[in-house]
Amino acid sequence: MENIDKKRLFLASCIALIVTSMTFAIRARLETVFGPEGVGLTLEQIGYAFTPAFWGFTLAMVIGGPLVDTLGMKRITWMAFILHLIGIIATIFARDMTSLFIATLFIGIGNGFVEAALNPLIASLFPNEKTKMLNRFHVWFPGGIVIGSVVGYLIMDVMGLSWQLMVGTLIIPLVIYGILFLGQKFPVTERVEMGVSTGDMWKSVVTPLFLFMGFCMLLTAATELGTNQRIESLLKSSGVNALLVLAFINGIMAIGRAFAGPVAHRLSTSGMLLFSAIFSFLGLLLLSSVSGVAFTFVAAAVFAIGITFFWPTMISFVAENIPQSGALGLSIMGGLGMLSVSVVLPVMGRILDDATGQEAIRLMAILPAILIALFAGLFYYMKKRKAASV
Repeated sequence: MENIDKKRLFLASCIALIVTSMTFAIRARLETVFGPEGVGLTLEQIGYAFTPAFWGFTLAMVIGGPLVDTLGMKRITWMAFILHLIGIIATIFARDMTSLFIATLFIGIGNGFVEAALNPLIASLFPNEKTKMLNRFHVWFPGGIVIGSVVGYLIMDVMGLSWQLMVGTLIIPLVIYGILFLGQKFPVTERVEMGVSTGDMWKSVVTPLFLFMGFCMLLTAATELGTNQRIESLLKSSGVNALLVLAFINGIMAIGRAFAGPVAHRLSTSGMLLFSAIFSFLGLLLLSSVSGVAFTFVAAAVFAIGITFFWPTMISFVAENIPQSGALGLSIMGGLGMLSVSVVLPVMGRILDDATGQEAIRLMAILPAILIALFAGLFYYMKKRKAASV
């Protein structure tokens, strides 16, 4: 990797992910702006207006994944930058469900291109430390949500300023990551480096193990992002500021991902996923039954511990165990995750229009309960496969 500045590319990638994740926190705050007490949309309508953030993300990853190898990660990254810029400006001028939907679509596609280009970039930059470095990269998903949550709280709740100013703060990290990527040389993808043919790449994404992981991704993403994205409505009756709970959850996640290397060494990727499913289930059960500030934060901490490793470990499991799937495999995994959230958000909105937040959380706990059984089976299978290969 001659003439490639790994540190600068990694830093730029992290800041690009901060833009992506800040949009999630800011979007959660916009639920109150456009909701029944603001613009007047129902929670179900808001759910539909927000879905392009997720299926647009999926669309970008499905398109961007195969293009990463042909167009290169650099071009896909700059496409993300342009779409982010358009989406931020469009959000500032959004006034109703339709304009919010369009703005969210641009943001969602931009976010998808970030993941489509930068997950394989990190895997290519650090081929011998994939789990460690992908988790460190994904520190900045919860990290960015913390930043976005605090920014939203300070601008709107403390200073009483406009929501447009809150959205406009996204321009700052956007400009920074653009400057950092400017003029940099990118490596080729790991699949190209390995010499895996396009045909073999496509064959790898229909193997039983990949299909199994794809199904699990639907459930892990809905558990993590579906809950976090609707945190305002889910915790409305708890008496706790939902954005502060969101910041608290994602702060724990950021710390956990920063130390993912030692955890992965002790548990293995399949062990980490089983651990995550158990704690996610317990966390949601607690959130569905507790009340008061202190107990809500304790329950949120348990849930945060559970979802900490879900997304990056699902990605790194595929990168480590099905490397021939290349950028396409990583993109499909991320795309399936966001597609799942695009389905669950309006469903949650419909439930929340007729039920309490605690009742909705209790229903969400079914997802990690299923994952406990699935990841227990995966852990046993991987342990048996490792023993057979010795």
